[in-house]
This record gives sequence, structure tokens and C-alpha cells, in this order.
Amino acid sequence: MSPHVAIGRRLELFVDDHLIQSLGGGARQVLHHPQPREIVLSHGHAWEGNVSGYHTFLQDGGQVRVYYRGAQLNERIPPKSPHPEVTCMALSEDGIHWTKPTLGRVSFQGSRANNILLDRQGTHNFAPFIDTNPDVSPQARYKALGSAKRPLHGLLPFVSPDGISWQPASSEPVISDGKFDSQNVAFWDEGRQEYRAYYRDFRDGVRGIKTATSSDFLHWTPGEWLRYTGAPEEQLYTNQVLPYFRAPHIFVGFPTRYLPDRGQITEGVFMSSRDGVEFHRWGEAYIRPGLNRDRWGNRCNYIWHGLIETPSDLPGAPNELSLYSTEHYYEGNTNYVRRFTLRMDGFVSIQAPLSGGELVTRPLTFTGEKLLLNVSTAAAGSLRVELQDPQGNPLEGYTLEACDEIWGDTIEHTVTWGGDADVSKLVGQPIRIRFALRDADLYSLRFA
Repeated sequence: MSPHVAIGRRLELFVDDHLIQSLGGGARQVLHHPQPREIVLSHGHAWEGNVSGYHTFLQDGGQVRVYYRGAQLNERIPPKSPHPEVTCMALSEDGIHWTKPTLGRVSFQGSRANNILLDRQGTHNFAPFIDTNPDVSPQARYKALGSAKRPLHGLLPFVSPDGISWQPASSEPVISDGKFDSQNVAFWDEGRQEYRAYYRDFRDGVRGIKTATSSDFLHWTPGEWLRYTGAPEEQLYTNQVLPYFRAPHIFVGFPTRYLPDRGQITEGVFMSSRDGVEFHRWGEAYIRPGLNRDRWGNRCNYIWHGLIETPSDLPGAPNELSLYSTEHYYEGNTNYVRRFTLRMDGFVSIQAPLSGGELVTRPLTFTGEKLLLNVSTAAAGSLRVELQDPQGNPLEGYTLEACDEIWGDTIEHTVTWGGDADVSKLVGQPIRIRFALRDADLYSLRFA
């Protein structure tokens, strides 16, 4: 094991203990919860319905897309499913305001005036991604996994040049060691140069998550169960794992915790991983159902797949992260998707009260000329930074006393010591970073 962590110029989050040597005083890791915003989608068209779901949100250049299942279930009125499941698409310029385009691709009740993309294989849980493999064929820039219909069993691969015209990449399922009646996702892992899939299975009657890898999206390794050190066994319905786009070496996930003994209610939790198999999973709910009765029903409160960068409604504020979650599931003839927002990098922070606290990192090496922090303080709060040698001795010119006091709220604050930000003479040299916080939160750091 290396005596230090090489971070280069990567953005580093505090979602785990990867960089943490010690926390002192009142400093602790704190999970931050997305805040509810407006309903952005309702699914009341005849080809949609109250179990429309398994949404996948993709940022595609200047456009945002969402793919989702259109489906209706009438528990007491035959037929229980009045129409076949279909895959639909909606579009947005900002991730907040959405339109459902007339695609003209699939006939529904004699009309093609709808936003349906697919009406055959894969429609139960069609989950696309944009393939960032540098060697990807332009005809397969978009890829997806979707469950096969009986008598086939497993996940079918699909490809598309534009995200609209889809073709199966195989007539047979390419992953079959699971149950799959959930949202099963995949993406290109740029760090390991391979495709990775996350999918649903059962073990001893408990819903859980497996992962598999592939070099070509067609031939996959046997599934491996995810591991959660220190977390209890729980029923996990969806997984929603994806690389965090600002730090793609870190995977974040928003799995659904399923509570069959409480009326089959569900809620999202948060987890993260650096190897794709071992996850740090927080026990607290990431999004509670809250005071909204539409979020307390059977299989409500799912967090859907995707993190979208959206504008803040605060004047002059930087962009934030949007997540999307369902409500009013199984009820009436429609359900809804509500947007939730989070500070950029704001999953977990190192937080200290006004009385103070400290974080000291493990020894690390970096490249770059300055240290940037995503930090928030109270008006009376502050943060100072000291650079140390691996033994914890302050480095001349970079002491806590020399650090210019940081206060305010910013996504990227440049740390200075006596007005000077230059740390380039320390490049390649193992150092520790000591942070002294007072009524402050530290979300992320990077060298630039």
C-alpha cells in the first residue's frame, strides 16, 4: 500500500474516509439532504399512467433528456394493465422545464402523436447512457440495457446513434444471473476502461445489487455482490449508481430502501465507492417522504437515475445539482416526478460548530499551483488551512497562522497564505493538509 494518496488535480470529496487521517474537536462527517422543489413531470397521458417509472436523466450537451416507462396499473379493475408498457422520452433545456416531443415513431390506439420510443423488448426498465468510451462507434454512441420479455430472461443490450432510433445489439440477453425487475444501469468506467453494469438480484429472499464488467458491452463477467462494510442488511430495490461527473473516479449511488413490513413504502439512501464493489452506505434516509402524503405510499419516493447540473433560483448563485424522485405512485391515472436540489459536491461535508474542529488528511501528493476549496461558513464562522510534512510538522510559509482567514460561501475558493496562493514548489512531495473550521462546512478540494 502506498504511504500516500496521489490525487493529482482530481476533485476529492469527503463521502468516505479515503483522505481522512483524523477528525478532532467538534469536526464530523455530515450527510446533506436534497431539498424539494417543483413537480417537473406528470404522467397522465393515455400511454403513461400511475406506474410510469424507472426514469433515466441524461445531460447531453446543452440538452437534458429523460427516458421512462409509461405504464398504468389498476389493481381492482380488470384488466390490471390496460395497455402494454412503453418507453417514452421528454426533453429540457435546463433540467427544470420539460416538454414531451411528438416523435411519431410508435402507434398507440391508432395515433403516432406521442412521445413513445419503444413498445416491445426492454420497455419495462429501459435505461440508456451516453457512451464516453473514446473508441465508441458513432452508431453506438448511446447504449442501454433493458429486461427481456418472456420466454427470454435477462438484460438485452441496445445501441443508438442519436438516442432516438434504437436497435438491439444482441437477440439474446447478455446478463442473465439476476432477477432484473428493477432499474438496471450501465456506464463506461473511464478509470478502468471498461463497461460496468449494476443490476437487481435476490439472495436468501433479500433484494440486493450485483455488478458486472465488460470490454465490449456484449460479453460480461459473472455478477459480483456489492459489499457494504459496517452497514446492516437491507432490502435494496434500485441502485442508481453512476460516476460523479465532477470526480468520475468516485461512484455515487442512490438505492431505494424497501420496507415490506411497513406497507411496502420506500425511500432513497446514499452510498459511494472508489472500486465499484465496496460501497460506503449511509443508514439515514437521503430523501425522507416528509409532510407530502403522496410520498408515503407503496413504492413512492424512488430516486431516479441521473444527476443534472441546473441553474439556481438564487440571484448570482452557482449552478447546483438536481435529482428527481417519484410520488403519487399506484394512485389514480397518473404519478409525478419532483425535482430536488443539492449544492455542487454537496453530498457530505466535514462540519464543525462555532467552538471549532479540525480535519487532518492522510499524506498525499498533488500537481498544480493552487488549492481550491468548496466551503461554506456562517457569517461568524471561518476556515484556515495548514500544509504539513508527513510527520505533521507545519511547512514554512504554509502555517495555520499565515493562512488568510476564509469566510463566506463559494464552490471554488483559492487558499492563500499572506496573500500568496502558490503551492507549486510542493508538487510531488507528500504533504498533509490540516483544516481548522469554526461553524463551517468543507465539501471538496482540488489542486489546479
